[in-house]
Amino acid sequence: MTNQSNNFPKLHNAAWPGLVGKGPGSEPPIDLDTMLNLTAAAEVDGIKFDGIDLFLADPHISIDIADDGIKALADKIHGLGLQVGSLVAPVWVDAGGGSAMDEEKGRPRFLEQVRKACRIGAKLRELGIRPDGAVRIDSAVSVESWAQDPEGNQKKIARTFSEAADIAADHGEILVAEGEVCWGGMHSWRRMSQLLEMVDRKGQFGFQADMAHTLLYLLGANAPEDALLPPDFQWNDESAFDLAYKSLCAALRPWTLDFHVAQNDATVFGSGTHDKTGRHCLPEDPNGKLDIVKYAGFWLRDNQGNLKKKIRHLCWDGCMFPNETLLNPATWNSILSAMIAVRNAHGWQE
Repeated sequence: MTNQSNNFPKLHNAAWPGLVGKGPGSEPPIDLDTMLNLTAAAEVDGIKFDGIDLFLADPHISIDIADDGIKALADKIHGLGLQVGSLVAPVWVDAGGGSAMDEEKGRPRFLEQVRKACRIGAKLRELGIRPDGAVRIDSAVSVESWAQDPEGNQKKIARTFSEAADIAADHGEILVAEGEVCWGGMHSWRRMSQLLEMVDRKGQFGFQADMAHTLLYLLGANAPEDALLPPDFQWNDESAFDLAYKSLCAALRPWTLDFHVAQNDATVFGSGTHDKTGRHCLPEDPNGKLDIVKYAGFWLRDNQGNLKKKIRHLCWDGCMFPNETLLNPATWNSILSAMIAVRNAHGWQE
């Protein structure tokens, strides 16, 4: 079913493609103003992006931004006709945070970054610019380090996440953990499910499903033992793919509180200082493996095909595109068009 009058979920772009994978060893970062202006300028058949999701790290937004800076940021975004959605907390060691499985120095630093991010999120809500959204975290540890003691380290990460969820609750925020194969303890669908169950804070601590990253869960990248598709899988076998995708969503959809529309060519990629992860592609990329509209529906509808209506905004995640692609206005019209199609098929009106 399609409905051009659907106005939910809201359609958001992400600012972090201007930062993730950029810097030393790669291309220069793209400043926040440029990302905001590209987002505000995109338009398809009179429809524009409703908002943007933000990365709370320099050179975009300092995690230590003062209240007057938050107010200026909110005014700028409002002036472009946009709202704010989810926020990424810079929990990594090189951003001032720490490993979620380091019980000594790492955990306090990790939690402090979560606390700072939640403060910013709460302030943006107070200013009326952020009607919904989560604070995104990950384990900030490599798969290799985690694998030295899988079960013990999983317990350490779960405890850190549980304490982080308490901090979020104190600020009126929710936390989401993004499933990427580069983060230890979250690098497979089974391990991600295990963490969610161990923290056991449904509605307060959940999963951020990114269509590009979760595709690699099916393939068992970094966790062959948890693959849902065989190594020699033939991509034209749609029925087998659908069965595997349904199994993935059955495990993680009940926990999903935030959702990224994206495309992936089923390869692993990384640039700059960002660990290797899923390669994001443009919607029309001939190597893309996903029917975006169809498989977005696996996340946004239940097993009977009923709309969940739990996801209030969709975000497009296009990390590690070349700057030439990111700075091309046609890129954002293409992305917006794909997101409109998802909303037409799986959205509703309020």
